[in-house]
Amino acid sequence: MNVKNNKRRRESQDKIEKAFIELLQTREIKEITVSEIIKITELNRSTFYANYLDIFDLADKTREKLETEFSNLFADYDYFHERSGALKMFTHIKENQLFYRTYFKLCYDDKHLISIYDAKRAEQEHIDNHIKYHIEFFRNGLNAIIKLWLAGGCQESPEDMAEVLKQEYRGR
Repeated sequence: MNVKNNKRRRESQDKIEKAFIELLQTREIKEITVSEIIKITELNRSTFYANYLDIFDLADKTREKLETEFSNLFADYDYFHERSGALKMFTHIKENQLFYRTYFKLCYDDKHLISIYDAKRAEQEHIDNHIKYHIEFFRNGLNAIIKLWLAGGCQESPEDMAEVLKQEYRGR
């Protein structure tokens, strides 16, 4: 029986996601086919379609899984109250570069980016009617910094990157 969370189904999903992530490292989403994935995984086409509607559904579900993993890592954590929050984030990114490169590749619509901004804190510090612009500016700036760092192979240390963020954000 193909129950939603049974072991065999989870194993099939993991195989499919792993093959998809491998293919994403050298190709764009639109160039990846279900046929390639089932060939790599040695699963049946019906197994793929029992779990995903198409490649884009696989991409969305993979992105959602990555977002959940990121959120769980930083749950209940005040990211920028101390330098250690940014340091923890950049250390995790450096140690999991494949994860983050994949995540950003799956943000093909740029609507889903790493968002760690504390809106309540921002409202306390920037009490004006333009807070939504400040939050968007910070979120996109942080993502741009992370993408640039990943593209360069994370050459700078996490400590250096935490300092870059601190300097750009000026301790707010």
